[in-house]
This record gives sequence, C-alpha cells and structure tokens, in this order.
Amino acid sequence: MSAVEAKRGPRWNLRAFAELSSDELYEILAARAEVFVVEQRCAYLDIDQLDRAALHLWSPLPDDAARVGAYARLLPPGSRYASEVAIGRVLTRGAVRGTGWGRALIAEAVRQASLRWPAHDQKLGAQSHLQHLYAEFGFAVCGPEFVEDGIPHIEMRRAR
Repeated sequence: MSAVEAKRGPRWNLRAFAELSSDELYEILAARAEVFVVEQRCAYLDIDQLDRAALHLWSPLPDDAARVGAYARLLPPGSRYASEVAIGRVLTRGAVRGTGWGRALIAEAVRQASLRWPAHDQKLGAQSHLQHLYAEFGFAVCGPEFVEDGIPHIEMRRAR
C-alpha cells in the first residue's frame, strides 16, 4: 500500500454483533488471529463470548475493502467491567501501522464509547509499552502491571 492510500484515512464501520454479515465477522476474526495469535504469538481463546455484547468498530484497508485494517471492540458497562465501558482487541494490520491509523482508531473508539455510554468511564488493558499512546487520549494507569498471554499489560481508565 502506498503512503497516499494510507493517508486517505480510515472509513469507520460500527456494528452490533447481530448486524455483522458473515463476511464482516470472518474478516474481523481473521484480523484478530493474524495480529494477536500469529504476530504476537499468543495462544488464547479469542472468541470469548463477549463479542455478542460488543459493538465492533473497524475500517477496511484502503487498497482492499474486504479486509480489516484497524479494529476495536467496545463493550457496554457490566459486560467486562462492572461500571466502565471496555475498549479491547485494539489492532492495526501491518499495512497501516505507522500511518496514524492506530491513533485514529483510539480516537474513534473513545468518541463512539462516549456517544453511546456518556455516563460511564472507559477502561482498557493496554500492552504496557503502549501506555503512553493511550495517555494521549486521557487514559491513566489504574492498576498494577500484569502479564496476559506472555505480554506485560496495565489497566488504564479514562474518566467521562
């Protein structure tokens, strides 16, 4: 993909689980497997029953509208955390890394969570080396570092 294609920026889609087509769901799960299972070498059960409660946010790759380029999962309060909105499964595919898509994804996830659940804080488990990135969007560390699937993580919260 050229720099010009990447600079066009993401085109966001947001759907509840029941609204996803089988092709959309397949591509979302393929992107998650590629990034988390293959690239990061984490053997874990990605399909965790929370997808049904989630809103799925993604943008296709600029040069291949059938493939997911960036993705995040938004969970309503009470699904993962007792009172906060959960933002998780945040990823960008290699083709768009370093182009600003990651920051655009976090900004859109925060915006959508704030629109849908304005009375609730937002929380996520960030890979520790990315906590500075989430801090740019108002997230602050709210717990001790922990290891998940062999990768150091830190819980972070963004006040409403």
